[in-house]
Amino acid sequence: MSETTTPALQYRFDGPEDAPVLILGPSLGTTWHMWDRQVPDLVKQWRVFRFDLPGHGGAHAYPAGSVGDLTDRLLATLDRFGVQRFGYAGCALGGAVGMELALRHPDRLASLALIAASPRFGSADEFRQRGVIVRTNGLDPIARTSPDRWFTSGFAAAQPAITDWAVQMVRTTDPGCYIAACEALAAFDVRAELASVGVPTLVLVGSDDQVTGPAEARTLVAGIPDARLAVVPGASHLVPVEQPAAVTDLLVRHFSTAWQPAFDSATGQTAIPAAPGKPVLAAAPPQPVPIAEIAPAVPTPQTAVRTDPYDAGIKVRREVLGDAHVDGVLAQADDFSADFQELLTRYAWGEIWDRPGLDRRSRSVASLTALVAGGHLDELASHTRAALRNGLTPSEIKEVLLQAAVYCGVPAAGSAFKVAQQVIREETTPTE
Repeated sequence: MSETTTPALQYRFDGPEDAPVLILGPSLGTTWHMWDRQVPDLVKQWRVFRFDLPGHGGAHAYPAGSVGDLTDRLLATLDRFGVQRFGYAGCALGGAVGMELALRHPDRLASLALIAASPRFGSADEFRQRGVIVRTNGLDPIARTSPDRWFTSGFAAAQPAITDWAVQMVRTTDPGCYIAACEALAAFDVRAELASVGVPTLVLVGSDDQVTGPAEARTLVAGIPDARLAVVPGASHLVPVEQPAAVTDLLVRHFSTAWQPAFDSATGQTAIPAAPGKPVLAAAPPQPVPIAEIAPAVPTPQTAVRTDPYDAGIKVRREVLGDAHVDGVLAQADDFSADFQELLTRYAWGEIWDRPGLDRRSRSVASLTALVAGGHLDELASHTRAALRNGLTPSEIKEVLLQAAVYCGVPAAGSAFKVAQQVIREETTPTE
């Protein structure tokens, strides 16, 4: 595969070829089959396009490291079929893709439905810890607890076949792609940009959703100018599976009445639909016009300005050590210690950890070794957590400490093993 080629997504079309396209985006850990119960009614008006996330449902395991990357792959797949304008409904991670489309590619989007979605999914630490658990234990612990997150207890008890199907979907997902998707969700935060979503939006949520519930849905509705809220009673996170008829009815009504026609940048006008209230099929896409490439201006040494590394430092510090740790340290700072914390953030994290010469795994190896040598056990605990977030497995951390035992001394390594062992137990034990 060429490094410059955007990998296509695994997809399927259903419905008339001449109908407007409606895309259905899946949740993390699911496949396009989560929408099976909606398709028979939706294809009466739309050509339905479903896709699988990388490594899900047998799709090629090309991990997508960000929601933007996943969105680019979706658009590249659609471009192959000349699909330029479409409606979009997405659940959870699929909803994040919908928000990305609305914010970065508004010309492609006619209408939007966000299901079990949020402008920020929990905390970055939560998703990074989930990645640590998968890296250490595989997907089985996540698979076994998925029904508890996705369905109400009554539904799970009454529908054992669907519950088993849900577990198997997660269990057969590629672990590397699942971890990459967790990282993508950890970095996703569009709270400050919601006012820029310019398409009619339906925000749909299950009343009993404990993952991204009604509170997150109301945040979306409050921030998006043209948004409507629908709360489905008796449903949890995977509401299209648990309450298929209600979700289908809401989607049909929304996309039948809130399909924004395309804006013509040449005339500065919006096309008037031939049949008001019905989706409009976009015209065939124009042929791409080559664009001249303009080289960016290079500042001379006299005009170049060195940027303050503090902002980069606080970002890297949070990504490596976790929000909870950094918030705790900064909260304890006072007039006496605040300057020291600023120095650490600016120089240790902004100058050194943000340098391109080593990846974060390698920096974690070096940091662990140095901390063992210096006997800095308090710092060793936080950096063991950081090493797990940076992709080191418990087995690799063990090898680092064994190596340190030879060169730094057995007593120092023995103390380090006790600290690291406790941290690894805490970070890699699945939460039931």
